Amino acid sequence: MLRRSVNVVCKSGSYWSSNSRFLSTAVTHQNKPKSDATTTNHSFMANLFRGEIRPAQVFPFPEAADEEQKDLIRSLAEPVHRFFAEQYDAAESEKLGSPKESITNALWEMGCYGLMAPEEYGGLNLSNTGYATMGDAVGGVDLGLAVVLGAHQSIGWKGILLYGTDEQKKKYLPRVCTGGSVAAFALTEPSSGSDAGSIRSRAVKSACGKFYTLNGSKIWITGGGVAEVFTVFAQTEVIDSKTGQKRDKVTAFIVERAFEGLTSGPPEDKMGIRCSNTAEVYFDDVKIPVENVLGGEGNGFKVAMNILNNGRFGMAGTLAGTMRVCVTKAVEHANSRVQFGRKIKEFGNVQEKIARMAMMQYVAQTMGFMIAGNMDNGSKDYHLEAAISKIYASEAAWIVCDEAIQILGGNGFMKSSGLEKVLRDLRIYRIFEGANDILRLFVALTGIQYAGSHLKELQTAFKNPTANLGLIFKEGSRRAARSFGVGGTDLTPFVCEPLRESSKLCSESIDMFALGVEALLFKFGKKIVEEQFLLTRLADCAIDIYAMASILSRATRAFNNRLPSADHEVLMTKAFCIEARSRVSDNHKHITRSIHLENYSNMSRIAKEVCDNGGIVHKLPLEINA
Repeated sequence: MLRRSVNVVCKSGSYWSSNSRFLSTAVTHQNKPKSDATTTNHSFMANLFRGEIRPAQVFPFPEAADEEQKDLIRSLAEPVHRFFAEQYDAAESEKLGSPKESITNALWEMGCYGLMAPEEYGGLNLSNTGYATMGDAVGGVDLGLAVVLGAHQSIGWKGILLYGTDEQKKKYLPRVCTGGSVAAFALTEPSSGSDAGSIRSRAVKSACGKFYTLNGSKIWITGGGVAEVFTVFAQTEVIDSKTGQKRDKVTAFIVERAFEGLTSGPPEDKMGIRCSNTAEVYFDDVKIPVENVLGGEGNGFKVAMNILNNGRFGMAGTLAGTMRVCVTKAVEHANSRVQFGRKIKEFGNVQEKIARMAMMQYVAQTMGFMIAGNMDNGSKDYHLEAAISKIYASEAAWIVCDEAIQILGGNGFMKSSGLEKVLRDLRIYRIFEGANDILRLFVALTGIQYAGSHLKELQTAFKNPTANLGLIFKEGSRRAARSFGVGGTDLTPFVCEPLRESSKLCSESIDMFALGVEALLFKFGKKIVEEQFLLTRLADCAIDIYAMASILSRATRAFNNRLPSADHEVLMTKAFCIEARSRVSDNHKHITRSIHLENYSNMSRIAKEVCDNGGIVHKLPLEINA
């Protein structure tokens, strides 16, 4: 069988804190702004928070790194789709609790467990674009299988690839790529959830310095009951190089099931993704050789966050495949179902659903492949965009599947349609690999931190205005232009002629966004971290702006290259930009207008009263006595 194939991208657990202390730490360590003289942050979104356009990562639409990779991807796509169509049964895998043995063996044989690993370790050496392409294939078949494959390689052994020593790579990567050893990522604990910084598992170094003794437990670990190799995170005592004082810091370890003291609990009984194993993992005096420290003592937090960042983009590619299948099922029904003497595809409310479903799939797919292309071309500044793509794709996929069920009506509610299972499987995608609520705060706070560094630069300039007149006048004129709605952002040079009006909608959104960021910074300063009502709306603006810019770029590529779908892509882009511009305007009002700010206080009070009461405060309408 051909040793080339499929992909996926999922993770277990959500890894971002809901408390401001941890969010501040996460922003600082995960995506520290590059504002010194020797480095430049090329992130399109990070620079928008500063009110600047740095177009290279968006315009023109990035292509895969080289033609050799494109040929490899094309050669893999057809046999992968054929394998799933002819041999894979998603309902059977769910019933069994895992893919049957013959399927698992075939996936190992095809190389599906080592898609992006270098060939020297037995991997297929696919690019990020190839990974996203294979994700589309598996996402259209079974999101449970996507978790099985993705948790193994996107987070399970990804840390070894990113941070492993040569010895660690030689020892473990062949095992997890071709040797049949499943890998798992063990971070989440009962007390930590989204707050990865509060983990309690502890590893103590021996007096001889040759090993650590690990005690603790991890919950909701994908592959936890079957994995042979784990990336585990635990508190360790380290000496601060600056102060010489001892302090606790998280360290990452490579831990084998064969190490005495490692056990796992029974499989969790989950709502969806039931063909993937999820279990609690326990560590009871587990001895770990010092050579199994991953990424250096005390660097576990950085290791964990960068593992998640490195693979997060792929979720958009996988869920785009899921949405593609949902749209196909809905269209098949709309083309054949007759009601009131007409096919339901002729009714405007059905047409609106199908159009919006297609646009959402287009946006999610575009985001995933844009980020993948940038990564293949050497980009290191993609963390904001990857988080945005995860949020958008996971929420769009839920809507698309739900609307497909609605179009199918009673048929969609039946298990036989396959959509019931897809909906259950989809629900976890908004929770794990960073809960969307927390990722929104990450997007807003990371961007604001970068914007704040720019304001510090201006403050320094004003201390010596004579030497910094250029910077001061440039900034002053730019702010004035935005305030009066003239001379602001202009994206028309980057898009094809049919999309110039649409690009103006995106440009207007960018200018509104910049004013909103600046207003929040001046009003709240460092206290902005506590204003989560506002940060969420700011993140939603960023999501819509990145979506608009991405599809403007992709549709322009289609138009310029005269692709068969060019007119259709242009049409979808026009429609999406009109709606997205409206959403940005609404969210801008929610950030800046007093009536909305006052209402956030109302909602905060309502929530407090409900929580204090242990549930709903009001009684049934017929209960008139106190």
